[in-house]
Order: sequence, then structure tokens, then C-alpha cells
Amino acid sequence: MKYLETNHQRNSAKITALIALIVLLLLFVVGPQYMDPPEEYGVAVNFGTTDFGSGNKPLSEPKKAVEDKIVEESAVEESIPEETQVTPSEASTKAEEVMTQDNAEAIAIKKQKEAEAKAKAAEAKAKAEAKAVAEKVEQEKREAEEKKRQEEAEKKRKLDNLIGGVKNADGNTDGGEGPDSKGGNKGQLDGDPYATSYFGGSGPGKGGIGYGLGGRGKPSRQIFEQNCNEYGLVVVRIEVNRQGKVVNAEPGIRGTTNTHPCLLEPAKKIAMSHKWPVDNDAPATQVGFVSINFDVGQ
Repeated sequence: MKYLETNHQRNSAKITALIALIVLLLLFVVGPQYMDPPEEYGVAVNFGTTDFGSGNKPLSEPKKAVEDKIVEESAVEESIPEETQVTPSEASTKAEEVMTQDNAEAIAIKKQKEAEAKAKAAEAKAKAEAKAVAEKVEQEKREAEEKKRQEEAEKKRKLDNLIGGVKNADGNTDGGEGPDSKGGNKGQLDGDPYATSYFGGSGPGKGGIGYGLGGRGKPSRQIFEQNCNEYGLVVVRIEVNRQGKVVNAEPGIRGTTNTHPCLLEPAKKIAMSHKWPVDNDAPATQVGFVSINFDVGQ
């Protein structure tokens, strides 16, 4: 089997050799450092063989065996008070540790009490602020209700003054106005005076003419007779401009009892002949009605 026959194989061999050379150089340049002699590790122990010392009574001759025994006994004897001395030091250390623990516990308890006191103070402050906000909202609500009550009372007073006052008025209190079955005068104190008038399905007496146009006063009109012997009520829907003129009339709306053409035509003419006073504050086109109750021969 032959190698390096193609350009790709030769290029791959060159690149591989170059990479190996670079890695080898890097190992020599940036490899791990070697110390000669290497660092020593461990704990140094003095066995008395150093080149230095202290004291002014060197030994002139080696000690005898007896002296060695005495030394050992003295060493033993001296070891006893050392043990007795160690005991109070350990007791004092334990006492210090207990005192330190007591101080740490006292400090921790003090900090805990301070934190609880701060938490209670913050909670009390939050409750006080919430209570103040609730009282302010309640006060504003009471002021708004009082203001509304005063406005309604003022409206009622003005209305009483306008109609002469209910207490000072004379006449019968029986009766009412409106299309409903219950007694009373239908309407709202704060309603639109130019609102569309209502028509309850009843009209004036025989040969009578009625109208409904809120806030425009009393109109003038003309009478047109029918050309047949029909009778019945015809209701006409009208549209009135600010000058008080009827600009559109639609006869035969709801409430009409006779829709004969010989009644609808004169009813429309009568409705168109209505003329109300000029009112620049009125809507551009105000809707109302005119009702004509025709009798035979009228």
C-alpha cells in the first residue's frame, strides 16, 4: 500500500508535522517549571544538633546513669505541677468560651428584639397610614354626597320658586300627567327640557287638537276640515327648528285610531301650520307630536 500519492495526502502530512513541531516547542518554552534542588515540604524539628544555642552553664562531662535516673524522677515530679497548672487554664478557657457564647446569645437576642420592634413599628405605621387613607376616602365620599344633596335641594328650591312653591300653592293635588297607569307627573328634575315629548295613546276630546314639544312654550296653529264623514284620532310626528317652524310632519304614527287618507291629509296640514316661539338654545331639529281628534263633519 503506497502513501502520499495525492496532493491531499501530502498536504495532510505537512500540516501534521508542523503541528507536532509547534506542540514540541511549546512544551520546552511554556512547560512546567523545574526547580533544582526541589522545594522542601514539611515541618522543621529541632533535635538539638543545630549550630547555635544559648545559656552560660555548659555540660563539662557526660552525666552518669544515676544522674539520668534522678533527672527522670525530677522530670516526673515536675510534670505533676504542670498538669495541675493546665487544669485551671482549661477551666478558664471553658469559662471564657461560655462567656463568649453568652455574649453572642445576648447580642443575637438583642438584635432579634430590635428587629421585632422595628417590624412592629413599621406595621403600626402602615396601619396608621391605611387608616388615614380610608378616613380621607370616607371624608371625600361624605363631602361628595353632601354636595350632591345640596345640589338636589337647590334644584328643588328653584323648581318650587318657578312654579310658585308647593307649600304656597292653591288647588287640587289629585291628577297627574304621563302615559303610564300609575298616578303622578312623569318627568325628571335634571332632564333635558328639549327632550322628545311622550304620547300615551290618548288625545284631546272630540274636535280637539293637542301637541307635545318640550321647552318651547305654546304654539299658534290653523284649522283644516276633513272632506269626508270619518272620525278618529290622528297622531302626527313633527320636527321643529329653532325658529319654531315645523319642517317635517308624518301623520299616522303609533296612537292613531283612524288612518283614512281623508283624515291624514288635513291632520298633516294642521301639524305643519303650528308655529312656536323662537329659541336659539333649542336643538337644531326638535322632535314632538301633534294629535287631532276628528269628529264627524269636522
